[in-house]
Amino acid sequence: MKTAPAGEDGNKQRSRRRLTVAVKNSLRELRTQLSLLHHQVSTHVELNDVDLDCLELITRLGPISPSALARATGLHPATMTGIIDRLQRGGWAVRERDPEATDRRAVTVRAVRDRNGELLKLYSGMNSALDQICADYTEAQLELLADFLSRATAAGVDATRDLTER
Repeated sequence: MKTAPAGEDGNKQRSRRRLTVAVKNSLRELRTQLSLLHHQVSTHVELNDVDLDCLELITRLGPISPSALARATGLHPATMTGIIDRLQRGGWAVRERDPEATDRRAVTVRAVRDRNGELLKLYSGMNSALDQICADYTEAQLELLADFLSRATAAGVDATRDLTER
């Protein structure tokens, strides 16, 4: 039978658990707020939330094939076709022939860079607030935060992949 940790070690463990729970709760709250912000942005540019997510991935990873984009999002290829169609109709993305593919039907999807300004303007309030927040941290603290967020993102990618593969 295990006994409860005694003394200083027990206090340290309880404190660490409380801090870990606080970090997880803060991440959930941040996720909710970013989701609400993202929804407002998508509404302003007349896109679905998932369309805006895919546009972000296309901007960051592209040019990218529709099948690679479907794999990256865990969405069905037919769903991805509809998303890319909407992005193309809205002038947010274009399909282009893939010059490196052996199959002449192969295409890649590329974000239309001229539209980035519209999105940047809508996210400018959050970007400015983040700049101000980061200004309060030392370079070493920012490196720690960047590492934590990178590792948390990787954990999210793994968890998404695991659920997608079920």
